[in-house]
Amino acid sequence: MIDGYTRTCGLIGNPVEHTLSPMIHNTLAALLSHNLVYVPFHVEKDNIFSALKGAYALNLLGLNVTVPYKSQIMEGLVSVDELAEKIGAVNTLVRTEGGYKGYNTDMPGLYRAMRGEGIEIEGQEVVILGAGGAARAAAFMCALQNASAVYLLNRSYDKALAVAKEVKEKTGKEYIYPMSLSQYEKLPDRKFLAIQATSVGLYPDTERAVIEEEAFYRKIHTGYDLIYKPSETCFMKLVRKQGGEAYHGLKMLLYQGIIAYELWNNISVPEKMAVQVYEILKKKMGVMDER
Repeated sequence: MIDGYTRTCGLIGNPVEHTLSPMIHNTLAALLSHNLVYVPFHVEKDNIFSALKGAYALNLLGLNVTVPYKSQIMEGLVSVDELAEKIGAVNTLVRTEGGYKGYNTDMPGLYRAMRGEGIEIEGQEVVILGAGGAARAAAFMCALQNASAVYLLNRSYDKALAVAKEVKEKTGKEYIYPMSLSQYEKLPDRKFLAIQATSVGLYPDTERAVIEEEAFYRKIHTGYDLIYKPSETCFMKLVRKQGGEAYHGLKMLLYQGIIAYELWNNISVPEKMAVQVYEILKKKMGVMDER
């Protein structure tokens, strides 16, 4: 029951109307018997810093930040976590003295999700498709978790080059290689872990993949698509057709949310509870088994 002691958290972005985050956080609050509610806030771009000040004035415990504000909002924060500073984007704000501190839970959320599927990063050679914000977070994750090589494939070579240069500079890892999508044939002749970090294949445009040639998928032993709707993307189908294992991004969404909830409440969510929330999300999304 909402009363005078209820704490409020929320999501700011544009758009936010179809977000699943309230389901994650309100379910966690119910399971943990926390007097907390989570709501989405649609914020126009000219109002982002006003919204931030208003949230603090209204005593909001914490916020998530989604597109297109993950980098811009950093200017209005009192401090930024070291990892988020490296990545250059925040998605979680934690209330502190005088303002909010920014964190990035996308990267650790992706790592926790992949580890939960038994996917190792250390020592792996990884292909990342894309060079946007999600691909950047994935590239940082791979570098910081000691992948042996990371190949960034993007339509724009210059954008892939810029991300590769940034990751190298901020992590000290030299094995980040930018390539254009059409250069995939120049990948070494072995099998890779592939992370699909573009919006190609996202509902409702579900019948496309950023690369569709079968020759590329013969190089992939495991494919991880950050998209979770549909639950089997064209990318995943192409990986499976060539005998690889494929996963969608619903667990990443879950774990980035769980890590945010842990930061706001200074707790650790039991894995058993994470599984409960995941089953609720799967039912909502009509998701089939991942493998």
